[in-house]
Amino acid sequence: MVIWKRLLTILLVTLSCVGIDQTTKLLASEYLPKNETFSYLHDILRVGYTENTGAFLGLGNNLSDQVRFWLFVVLVGALLSSLFIYLLYSAKQQLSSLIAFSLVFSGGVSNFYDRTQNNGAVIDFLNIGVGFLRTGIFNVADIAIMMGVFMLFFVKKPKETTA
Repeated sequence: MVIWKRLLTILLVTLSCVGIDQTTKLLASEYLPKNETFSYLHDILRVGYTENTGAFLGLGNNLSDQVRFWLFVVLVGALLSSLFIYLLYSAKQQLSSLIAFSLVFSGGVSNFYDRTQNNGAVIDFLNIGVGFLRTGIFNVADIAIMMGVFMLFFVKKPKETTA
């Protein structure tokens, strides 16, 4: 795939995901009170505002501010930059893997933006589950990341033909 088509795909996926994620986070921060959870669909969906200073499922919440900065801002920023360069210059990538990696990139960028603008915290507000089986609290960027990972692992790649 030529570079301008890859760049257009990356930008469309990223702008869509970041736009939706940041809009929902803005709505959550404006309309959801802190420390209060609302239950919907017979308690399958819970919505409640929280700020996560850790990583996935709050991992790293107990680290010092300095260690969290180096891990979640510097290291993640470097990884996101590397992923963007890979996406841009990997010409032999299939469209499905480009979209999948772009979803991971866009979710990472949106959460990275949160950290830089919100004193190292990411806004989370969604939780799903049944009874005691529940997910951690997450946001739309986390959904994009998980969708991208799912696509990478489970979407069939076309078979290569030999000549």
